[in-house]
Amino acid sequence: MDPTHTGTTHSSSTTRPGAGVSGLDRPRLAAHVRLSFCRTRQRKVLLHPETVVVLNGSGAAILELCDGRHTVAEIVDELGTRYEAVPEDDVRQFLARLVARRWVELTDG
Repeated sequence: MDPTHTGTTHSSSTTRPGAGVSGLDRPRLAAHVRLSFCRTRQRKVLLHPETVVVLNGSGAAILELCDGRHTVAEIVDELGTRYEAVPEDDVRQFLARLVARRWVELTDG
């Protein structure tokens, strides 16, 4: 089961309705969400009140760059320097799912 799968999109005060993720958007973790390392699981996790989401390596790498300063295009470029191929559409879809869950917020570039 994909813990970030959702069929709806929600908006917040800093997230545009529809949450279409563009290359100019600057994603950041919502105020109530933390990215942390779980020593027990030996993996990065996303902490949300009453929820722990265990991340795979690529999900953690994306979220580490979601600081509100990097644009989505810059995140894709940075990941491209670390790994051979980074599908931009995959990054955008991942972020869109997190925006829909209100775990990530987007600000305009």
